[in-house]
Amino acid sequence: MLKRYVIERDIPGVDKLSRDELRGAAATSCDALSRLGPKVQWVESFVAPDKTFCIYLAEDEAAIREHARLSGFPATRITEVTTVIDPTTANA
Repeated sequence: MLKRYVIERDIPGVDKLSRDELRGAAATSCDALSRLGPKVQWVESFVAPDKTFCIYLAEDEAAIREHARLSGFPATRITEVTTVIDPTTANA
């Protein structure tokens, strides 16, 4: 079963990249993912000043670290998500 992780990546200037540069970064990430098979999946990423926050599904932290190695994108901080809540949680 895959676990959900938030990966914080310190990437100076990432918020200033063009759409084409971000597309290239996404392609690089997807290439690394294809080499790792189903043990790690990229869900989405949020770009902020000088960093990204990425949501991944993975077997374990080691799979995320391997993706970081293959893609060349740092995994500055990896945090496993243990529970997800949203506004509907208040009504549950």
